Amino acid sequence: MSNHEEEAVVRPLTLAWVRRQLDAGERIVRSDALPGGITAEMRRLTIRTRDGGTRRLVLRSFVDPFCLRYAEDSLNREADALTQLAGTGVTAPGLIAADPTAAQCEYPSLLMTHLPGRTVLADTGLEDRVHQLARQLVAVHALRPAVRPPEYTALTTADTVVPPQCADPAVWAAAIDVIRMPRPAYEGRFLHRDFQPGNVLFDVASAGTAGSRITGVVDWASVSWGPVDLDVAHCSAILAVLHGPAWGPRFAGAYEEAGGVLAAAGSERLYWQVRDALACSEEVRQVARPWREAGRTGLTTRVVEERLDAYVRALMDTPH
Repeated sequence: MSNHEEEAVVRPLTLAWVRRQLDAGERIVRSDALPGGITAEMRRLTIRTRDGGTRRLVLRSFVDPFCLRYAEDSLNREADALTQLAGTGVTAPGLIAADPTAAQCEYPSLLMTHLPGRTVLADTGLEDRVHQLARQLVAVHALRPAVRPPEYTALTTADTVVPPQCADPAVWAAAIDVIRMPRPAYEGRFLHRDFQPGNVLFDVASAGTAGSRITGVVDWASVSWGPVDLDVAHCSAILAVLHGPAWGPRFAGAYEEAGGVLAAAGSERLYWQVRDALACSEEVRQVARPWREAGRTGLTTRVVEERLDAYVRALMDTPH
């Protein structure tokens, strides 16, 4: 059995739990490991329906010892988010069931519907996709949930930043000083908190072409309440590393063109932009691994670190 096949096998207790969530007469006929997961195992389950048709579900399970400490909070956030997103203008998976404390499964797990489409990480068609992403994020921030998710948590501190080997120490020291400053005041909004190309699905027929259509947004495990600048900064930083430093500022511009409103003061924008860019320094190697597995083999550790360094330098060189 290949590693991919082994990863696709659902553990006995979890399998029994999933079966209890199915309709009468339904059965699981296939399990496939989904690529791209960093914090959790992701599996696509094909279900044979009573009438002979099929439908698909997605199973998320937290199994990594480090990530297990966050599993209950993450799965509760995702379950709450999927419940509140149902019927809104933002397409997300539908919640089937959740076992955040592993009361019934081997590991904390969540079962949800499967959305059509796929992620697109190629440079081709990026200009159009950036505007699509910006419009989608504006729609996310426009949501007014009945119950607010938890306040956002900063993903880095001045003491945990990991400057790349290629970095200019003086520039990064100045960037670190930026996040030592008091946090700017902000008006809270509904945040995805990990909105980036790897968590947005596009129609398979149009993906990578002009006129592509977003079919849904996934991975709501970090949903939070906080400044929209933070979501924009995160997507900007990921785009800068994935496609090149110039795409970070271009996404922020596209967000405003789509009707989004960022912090008025340049110093406040810089705070959020730098905060998330520096947070990427701690995980950029880990983030790049699934990109390479998805075909972006040129995104070596050296390349992604050089791009992150160039993006941070660009942020610090921009007048504020």
